[in-house]
Amino acid sequence: MNVSYKWLQDYVDINISPQELADRLTMAGVAVENVHYLGEGISDVVTGQILKIDPHPNADKLVICQVTTDGEDRHQIVTGATNIREGHKIPVAKVGAKLPNGLVIKKAKLRGEPSHGMLCSGQELGIEAGLMPPEQQNGIMILPEDTTLNINIIEYLGLDDYILELDLTPNRGDCLSMIGVAREVASLLNVEMRMPETVVKEEGEETANLAKIDIEAPELCRRYVARVVKGVKINSSPSWMQQRLMAAGIRPINNIVDVTNYVMLELGQPLHAFDYQNLAEHHIIVRRAKKDEPIKTLDEAERKLNESMLTICDANGPVAVAGVMGGYESEVTDETKDILIESAYFDPVSVRRTAKALGMRSESSARFEKGIDIGGCVRAADRAAHLMQQLASGTVTKGIIDNYPEPAVKKTVKLRPSRVEHILGIPVEKSKIVDILTSIQFQVQEEGENLMVTVPTFRPDVSIEADLIEEVARIYGYNQVPDTLIYGPNTQGKRSESQQLLYDIRNILVGCGLSEVITYGFVNPKVFDMMNLPEDSRFRNVMALQNPLSEEHSVMRTVLVPNLLEVIQKNQNRQTQNGAVFEIGRVFYSEEGQSLPNERSVLAMVFSGNTEKSWNNDSEPMDYYFAKGVLERLFAAIGLKDINFVRYSDPSFHPGRVAAIKSAGEMIGVLGELHPNVLENYGLNHKAVACKVDLQDLMDTGLQRPKYQQLPKFPAVDRDLAVVVKQDVNTQDMLEVIYKAAGKILTSVKVFDVYQGEQVPEGCKSQAFSLLFQASDRTLKDEEVTKQTDKIAQALNKEFDAELRK
Repeated sequence: MNVSYKWLQDYVDINISPQELADRLTMAGVAVENVHYLGEGISDVVTGQILKIDPHPNADKLVICQVTTDGEDRHQIVTGATNIREGHKIPVAKVGAKLPNGLVIKKAKLRGEPSHGMLCSGQELGIEAGLMPPEQQNGIMILPEDTTLNINIIEYLGLDDYILELDLTPNRGDCLSMIGVAREVASLLNVEMRMPETVVKEEGEETANLAKIDIEAPELCRRYVARVVKGVKINSSPSWMQQRLMAAGIRPINNIVDVTNYVMLELGQPLHAFDYQNLAEHHIIVRRAKKDEPIKTLDEAERKLNESMLTICDANGPVAVAGVMGGYESEVTDETKDILIESAYFDPVSVRRTAKALGMRSESSARFEKGIDIGGCVRAADRAAHLMQQLASGTVTKGIIDNYPEPAVKKTVKLRPSRVEHILGIPVEKSKIVDILTSIQFQVQEEGENLMVTVPTFRPDVSIEADLIEEVARIYGYNQVPDTLIYGPNTQGKRSESQQLLYDIRNILVGCGLSEVITYGFVNPKVFDMMNLPEDSRFRNVMALQNPLSEEHSVMRTVLVPNLLEVIQKNQNRQTQNGAVFEIGRVFYSEEGQSLPNERSVLAMVFSGNTEKSWNNDSEPMDYYFAKGVLERLFAAIGLKDINFVRYSDPSFHPGRVAAIKSAGEMIGVLGELHPNVLENYGLNHKAVACKVDLQDLMDTGLQRPKYQQLPKFPAVDRDLAVVVKQDVNTQDMLEVIYKAAGKILTSVKVFDVYQGEQVPEGCKSQAFSLLFQASDRTLKDEEVTKQTDKIAQALNKEFDAELRK
């Protein structure tokens, strides 16, 4: 939004410089990105008149002009312009003049003829060609016939003005107007604001008898106001209006279109002017477009609309895209005599989506997108009618059509002065709060210690107490809030215990050769069938999305492994057969009677194929035992004690090749080889091992993070023990018996051999353990170790009928 400093003074008295005003506005939350002077670099350029034009004797494309700037003096100026005629009034840069591009005008000779000055075009005076009327975009700028001579061109063209370029936040649509900015300035400077004079003289027929307005999509058009102006004369708008439009970055077109743009800039209400006679049956219908419904817009482009777009139609079809651009068939032309003024409120989201879909973002759509003042539609229509009366000699018909299905109710918000002090950290008197809010046109009533504040319709962004406190703070002045040191207890910045745990898990797994992936939290409901889950599985109790992007992402995940299998599948499809991936993410369980799901953090891993071969290591399969080793290393590093892998059954895993992971008797996860059906469903051509660990259950077991321990002073003693047991005896059960029988001096047990063959009875197996004994306070004697080994053998025999292998 470009704000003219001179134009702003029509509405509020400003006693500070443009730069100081910009600083004050910025500190009040209305950021001014830049301030520039329109006449920057121009000097000694005045209005003049061409008295005579002669051909150049030595050049076909040059002419010699005799020019006066005061009616008496004469200056010979050579030019190549083709749009000038004798009697034209034009900007003249005399010798010594300076132009915005740095050019200094000097006496010169052009093809042998002296030239004492220069005739100027608009671009040479720093005016963008695109902002000038079409007839002024090429060649020398031709001034009106009644232009007085020898007037400084800066003053004549309104270039003695400063432009404040605003960089507004999305919630401040109210400042996309001169009145909105003037309201802010009046509050900051503690002066009164003046509204523009609007006096509409109505005569002739009743407007209600001349037009009909129907709203068929009230959810997208909450209000539609129309006025009719008859007998207008299409002409150029006056220079003061053109200058203001160009200063704001809008090109003047004609007096009717310029009035609608002027009122939009002044009041923030986008308007549209229809050629009344080109509206079929003079009937306006506001409705959704039909699929592929065509419209030819003002830029003469043919566009197709869809059902999500709002259109303004007459009895024959669309005549405008609501809030974005008008239609070609009903535009104002030189032949237009009667005007229907549209002043409406269109849904911001609808306008934004339509403008984006059609690639037609405009000044109007920018204002509708941020939300306009629904209470200002009539005021804007009246203002436009008043100006058309003045500038186009139009006759405004009696009355106004105001189709307003559900009038907006102003919001009232309670504001506690004590809360203002608590949030801002400084005391602000209640009377001061009232003055501040009243100055920006909020209505305030006292109710005991509190204030009841009625929010005006031009501030749809204010809805809660915190919004009102922000208004108080920015007008009171952020710079008046004293600087204070931070107070309160000092705390060391560090990761929380849970954050550190996740950090360690990631580092450990990456160190083990796994790659971390991040997948979508939304999945296809078909994954539960692909994972062999029964119909009554708790994992099927999902939370469905109300507006999914697609069926592929329509429910929130309850398991992570399917996401990782999709990653492995994509890798295999790209000839990457080996892979080990993990993800730490959330799963979401739908709870009966709860609107939000129960979220839990989960670790999932999938292994497939073999490890990479290197010069000193052979490739090995990433099977169940490989994955178990990774888990054991992880658990040891994070301090998870008393880990057991217990036989388990899970429909997603291969029967007999899956184990429950337990810590201190509590199940925290599952590890196993995936079921062949699951592998087939995902198109995997290798066995795959998966693991899932509930991290919240893991943390609840009570981690004993590794701590420094002194190195042992006394030597350890190794013993091997081989026993023959029934084939179905679980190794984990045997390990538990060994630790229990040996006492504290047994520090480690490892299985180093499992054998079935000729020397072992049928239905049995030989299992050998490596036992490590060590004491922290003495050197163990051989007899002591032997005694403990015998105890272990006896315990195994008692529990499992184990016999020492001889």
